[in-house]
Amino acid sequence: MKRPQRLENLWGLFYFGKIDLMKAQLPHPTHYSYLQHRRQRNLQIILPVVLSSLLFVGMIVLISLATFKSGGDVGRWAAISTIWIVIPIMIAGLIFLALLLSLIYLMARALGALPHYTGIAQDYAYKARGYVLRGTEMLVKPILAMNGWLETAKAFLERITP
Repeated sequence: MKRPQRLENLWGLFYFGKIDLMKAQLPHPTHYSYLQHRRQRNLQIILPVVLSSLLFVGMIVLISLATFKSGGDVGRWAAISTIWIVIPIMIAGLIFLALLLSLIYLMARALGALPHYTGIAQDYAYKARGYVLRGTEMLVKPILAMNGWLETAKAFLERITP
């Protein structure tokens, strides 16, 4: 059975509705695929994230202890840190280089076949250019002729009138 909605007064100006919270809880699915999903989520997502973060925190603590205790070689650890920063950038650069080289190779292969087809396309573009020029000249010709007749008439009338 639903409880009615209560209207409460806010500072004597506004009335707003307050909905009472339900005490019912949604049923949790118990079918096999849902249980398998929860198990896989725990094993394949949460566990690796927690373990890797613990590993990184442990590495940070170990490196800090080795670097900053008396007699630690800060320059060596700075060089190692630089190497670890540069390695992903170099890998990304190699992937980009491989992608660029493959595009260059594909363009070289395509240029062997494309000149024939681009020549045909250029011929059609030249024909289309001719049609467009002829069409625009046909559209503009009556307007230019009428302007010419009007200028002639205007010049004639200017000569007649003093």
